[in-house]
Amino acid sequence: MTDNPACTDDPAATLRRRIDTLRPHTARIWNYWLGGGDYYEVDRVAGDRIRELHPAIGDYARADRLFLGRAVRHLVADAGIRQFLDIGTGLPTADNTHEVAQRLAPDARVVYVDNDPLVLAHARALLTSTPEGRTDHLDDDLRNVESILERAAATLDLTRPVAVLLLGVVIFLRDDEDPYGVVRRLMEALPSGSHLVLSHTITSPALPEVDAAVHFWNEHGTPELTQRTPEDVARFFDGLELLEPGVVPCSRWRPGRAETAEPEVALYGGVGRKGEKARVR
Repeated sequence: MTDNPACTDDPAATLRRRIDTLRPHTARIWNYWLGGGDYYEVDRVAGDRIRELHPAIGDYARADRLFLGRAVRHLVADAGIRQFLDIGTGLPTADNTHEVAQRLAPDARVVYVDNDPLVLAHARALLTSTPEGRTDHLDDDLRNVESILERAAATLDLTRPVAVLLLGVVIFLRDDEDPYGVVRRLMEALPSGSHLVLSHTITSPALPEVDAAVHFWNEHGTPELTQRTPEDVARFFDGLELLEPGVVPCSRWRPGRAETAEPEVALYGGVGRKGEKARVR
C-alpha cells in the first residue's frame, strides 16, 4: 500500500507537507524537459545532468506526450471509448488526456490518479472538465489496484469499456513488486472492449547512455526506476489484442504527417485491446 499520510481537515496543507524540495522528482523533471515551470532548482540541476549523460532525453517527454494524444484520439474516434483511467498522470501540461478526449467527445469522463502531492495540487486546479463530461483526481498509488478501481467507480462505469493509461509509470515498479500482475489485475477487472495504453523506457546494449542516465537518477532522485527490454515491455500486453504497429518507440506509433520527422526514442509504447474472450495472462 502507499505510505501517504491520512488526510486532515486541510487537504492543501497535507499536500504541501508531503512535497520534498530537497531531492529531484521525476514528475517535476519531466515538466522541466517539456518547458513547464513547475519544478525546483534541484530538479533543474538533475535534469541538466541527465541531459548531459543522455542528450536525447528531452525528446522522451515530447514523444510520450505526442503518443498520448495519438492514442487517445484513436480510442475516442475509432474505438468509441468515452472513459479513461490515467494512472501516473504527471504534472498538467498542454493536451492532457481529458482535453484530447473531450475535444472529440465532450461527454468523455477521465479519472486521473497520482500519488505525487505537487501533481495533485496542480491537477485539482487545472484538470477541469467540459459541462457534458467529468474529471476526477485520486490520490493513490498504482500498486493499490483494488483501491483505485473502487474509487474510480464513482466517476466511471466499470461495466463499460475503459481505457487504462500507464504512461511512464510502470517503470517505478520493481520486479519484486509483480508489475505484470498489477497491470493484469487492472485489465481483468474491466470488460471486453477496454484498452491498455502503456509506455516504458527500455534498456539495450546499444544504448549505454540510457543506462548511465538511469543509474544517475537512481542514485540521486526519487522514485527509483527499473528498466526493461522491449520484449519485457511487450509482455505487459499478454492476453490483449495488440494494435498495429505493436510495441515500438513512442515516436513511431502511428505518427501524423507532421510527426514523421520526430527522432526515435528509447521510450517504447503500445496499445492493446481486451477482446471478447480475452484472459489477461
